[in-house]
Amino acid sequence: MEFDLEQTVMELLINAGEARSNAMMAIQHARKKEWGQADAMLKASDDAARVAHKVQTQLIGLDEGVGKIPVNLIMVHSQDHLMTAMLCRELAEEIVLLRKEMFEKA
Repeated sequence: MEFDLEQTVMELLINAGEARSNAMMAIQHARKKEWGQADAMLKASDDAARVAHKVQTQLIGLDEGVGKIPVNLIMVHSQDHLMTAMLCRELAEEIVLLRKEMFEKA
């Protein structure tokens, strides 16, 4: 099976975008005190980020640290998307927890 760089980078980009979207949806559910849905969206965000991270790890392995994988704008964009999605996920978890704490104290 031949490696398709464009397809692989798009898979990374799509899963990173899904991870970020799910994290943002978790925050929206928490605002409505829909804790089950918020937790489900955090889990979905984790799942998508895990897939994206697996693709990223595959690319790093193929590159072998010597520049075997060409770096282009879409590659950089997909890496940026993944990093912001991971940060968004971490912050979303904290926001959901803060909202739960605030609700319990009210």
